Amino acid sequence: MEINLISDTVTRPTPGMLKAIMDAKVGDDVFKNDPSVNALEAKVADLFGMEAALFFPSGTMTNQTAIKLHTQPGEQLICDKYAHVYNYEGGGVSFNSGVSCKLVDGHRGMMTAQQVENAINPPDFYHSPKTSLVCVENTTNKGGGACWDFEELKRIRDICDRHKLSYHLDGARLWNAMAEKEESPQQYGALFDSISVCLSKGLGCPVGSVLIGSGPLIHDAIRVRKILGGGMRQAGFLAAAGIYALDNHRDRLVEDHKKARALGAALEQLDMVKKVEPVSTNIVIFELETTLISEKAFLNQLADNHIAIIGMGQGKLRMVTHLDYTDAMHAKVLEVLKEI
Repeated sequence: MEINLISDTVTRPTPGMLKAIMDAKVGDDVFKNDPSVNALEAKVADLFGMEAALFFPSGTMTNQTAIKLHTQPGEQLICDKYAHVYNYEGGGVSFNSGVSCKLVDGHRGMMTAQQVENAINPPDFYHSPKTSLVCVENTTNKGGGACWDFEELKRIRDICDRHKLSYHLDGARLWNAMAEKEESPQQYGALFDSISVCLSKGLGCPVGSVLIGSGPLIHDAIRVRKILGGGMRQAGFLAAAGIYALDNHRDRLVEDHKKARALGAALEQLDMVKKVEPVSTNIVIFELETTLISEKAFLNQLADNHIAIIGMGQGKLRMVTHLDYTDAMHAKVLEVLKEI
């Protein structure tokens, strides 16, 4: 039995999802003639109470398109130092938009409204970049799947309004945050100028993310997606998977969170584990006591038991629970951890 806890992106379509894919009605989405893509976009926009949505092949492209739409070259966005748009999108902020990042030293990838306000450059001081955008990530990947306090997100919205800044949510794992905190898509749709959500993480789709926003913003997003090479043809096969996942896989996310908490508790019992980040959703990040065991030796012991996890650098290791991580797999991992 091979157990892959590297990411929640490693899942394979369920039988029901495969049937939805095979039964999908498709057309040419570049000409906006794919009925399944059109249905997915309408469904997601309606879920969030926003005007329009656009299907993308990846979350990175979705975020990068939003940043391009909200900024001009030479400007600056504000984000936490752990933010995905800064750490894990290949430097796309500078490459695609000519924009720099003002990094905030938040807590587990989450910054306060006061920190955001302190990071805004004076608009009349032409020696520094013009601040034009605030990006937040919920849940925070590098912060161990932490969920933002919604009231703090509202306070940041007030700061953005006061300083005429755009507000983008990297919601790659927003479905997890909403499931854990019993929040609604409409709450988020009312708060942000744009939101990106992934279908290929917790929801278990093979490919796809969606950008949501106003009608004019999404109209302009089509051009940026084209420039970035994101136009797809019979993408309805992928969109059908997204529709199926939204209808069938959202409620079960709390099961992944429960397993992640059990893994975190098991790791905390090991002398060789120096620290386990608080487990909020489906991500478990921990550090080893390297005087007792090296990262390589720890990973090798797991690999010998057909368990794969990932190193995040700086001595941190990560496990991510997901749709394909079964109860039997979970029992085996807990047993292996006891025996290391």
